[in-house]
Amino acid sequence: MLSSYWYLLFGLLLITMVLVGATLERMLLSSATIYLCIGYFVGVGGLMPVVPDPLLHAEVIGRIAEVALLISLFSVGLRIGVPILDRRWIVPLRLAFVSMAITVGLIAVIGVWGLGLSPGAAILVGGILAPTDPVLASGMKTERGAHPDRLRFSLAGEGALNDGTAFPFVILGLALLAPHGGSFSIWRWLLSDLIWASAGGILVGVMVGFLTGRLVVYLRTRHFEAVGQDEFLSLGVIAVAYGVALQCHASGFLAVFAAGLAFQRIEEMPRTGTVSLGAADDAQGHTYGVMATHSHHASAVMTGAVREFNAQLERLAELTMVLLVGALLPHIVAWRALWWFVPVVFVLVRPVSVVLGTVGMAYAGRTRIMTSWFGIRGIGSVFYLMFALRHGVDTLLAGQLITLTLVIVSISIFVHGVSMRPLMRWHDRRE
Repeated sequence: MLSSYWYLLFGLLLITMVLVGATLERMLLSSATIYLCIGYFVGVGGLMPVVPDPLLHAEVIGRIAEVALLISLFSVGLRIGVPILDRRWIVPLRLAFVSMAITVGLIAVIGVWGLGLSPGAAILVGGILAPTDPVLASGMKTERGAHPDRLRFSLAGEGALNDGTAFPFVILGLALLAPHGGSFSIWRWLLSDLIWASAGGILVGVMVGFLTGRLVVYLRTRHFEAVGQDEFLSLGVIAVAYGVALQCHASGFLAVFAAGLAFQRIEEMPRTGTVSLGAADDAQGHTYGVMATHSHHASAVMTGAVREFNAQLERLAELTMVLLVGALLPHIVAWRALWWFVPVVFVLVRPVSVVLGTVGMAYAGRTRIMTSWFGIRGIGSVFYLMFALRHGVDTLLAGQLITLTLVIVSISIFVHGVSMRPLMRWHDRRE
């Protein structure tokens, strides 16, 4: 019977979100905040067929978070229209690498001196809590085009990149927690886990996204093959980019994001003697088959279809993960340090890391302040939490990691969700 109640609840939730979606847009509460509350009451009420336990079900929860993160990263890559080698990427790159490292370092220092953690555990906490989330910031998604709003572009780019750049620090923390440090080598970590993982992931993703997109456009425009089934194409590019990157010991998350960036920039391949049917975005008067195989429009039709499908998957991923986080909240244990640790992360660590990471750049003060505030935590932190639980942390540290991560993510979803729309409206008016 519990299973039937769960299906009923999930179905009613999906239908309700469709019916009241426009109303939610006018409310201060974001959809993620509502999902979080529903997940919490479902978990407390025991309406789930299986009550999720982060220790018992770390493998399953981690895999769900992994899939959700991959879908989200590819979607962000498809939305960002700024060329890969454009100078505007300097800000997201500095936020994702420099500010990320500073965030991990600050949290590690606080963890050692304030929480009494070992250096390895403190670095692990920093690696879990440092990445920001490109998905939950639904109210500030960067618009398509080559000239997006600077704040939205910086936050989206940072969130997509630092889900991958956080991984080396999680590995470093786990390595230091191993008995006698295991066979850990700082040089191997620096060259392999940090430098190669980041550069190799981006390289693999660009190659997979570009070659796959180019091949499909060629087959459609020259041989009228490979038409339709864009849903399979979307999932296939994600899986291939992720799989190849992992086989090369590179960052799979960076590869999937880079694949999205490269895929949506595939150029058209006009055939000699053909003319355009009109704007590629406007297919009115022409069937999908005509537009998808026309040499002037095949690329735009392909990327548009993949983008639309992935956007729907992204919404489902957000719903699933936030409901799951809410259902996990009853596993939080009381900890006196939370009353000061949580505010320090949001109002001290994040602003300091952003300011130091962007020092010397022509970054407007208002934009820097907004960037400092919107360090939204989400799916990436949940994934790395489950990754750590699956790799042998002791029971005491596991309980601390679960509490810190779930509290930070939940408060971030609520506080940033409430403040996002009014602050972004203020920002847009000033711009």
